[in-house]
Amino acid sequence: MADPLGKAPCAIVVMGVAGSGKTTIGEELARRLGWSYEDGDKFHPKANVEKMSAGQPLTDEDRWPWLKAIADEIDRVCKEKAHLVIGCSALKRAYRDVLVHGRDDVRIVYLDGTHDLIDRRLKARKGHFMPPTLLDSQFKTLQPPEPDERVITVSIDAAVEAIVNDIVRQLDPDLDDRSNP
Repeated sequence: MADPLGKAPCAIVVMGVAGSGKTTIGEELARRLGWSYEDGDKFHPKANVEKMSAGQPLTDEDRWPWLKAIADEIDRVCKEKAHLVIGCSALKRAYRDVLVHGRDDVRIVYLDGTHDLIDRRLKARKGHFMPPTLLDSQFKTLQPPEPDERVITVSIDAAVEAIVNDIVRQLDPDLDDRSNP
């Protein structure tokens, strides 16, 4: 797949606040591209999951080992010449810097949505350790990506297929939607 901003990516980090659709969009994007998908949540240490389950927001100190584990997975996959889509909140620029760490073959996809829309989604979600009460802290922490981060920003106020089509078009503007399975 071509990348209009340079080297084709080996990894795409799908980022956004809790409830923005990282898993849903990431899984569908990976399926469309024929890549593997990983949920960044699986890289959290047990203590982080317990803290969030108790309604406590994570601190930067909690997040650094988690982010490093995800960055290591990205490096491993790229070294193997494979491809990965990974869902990770990556709310701050410093967090994204850990994940990308200067690589030009890792792209960021930012799932952008309103507080109200995401709040409704979180309240409807069942069986996730992240309670809706932490949404305010997520938005407070969020530093939307800047253009120099090679970001693809998409609105989440659309159907999954439309969102994924938008991402694929921005990754490769010459790709015709009719060629998608």
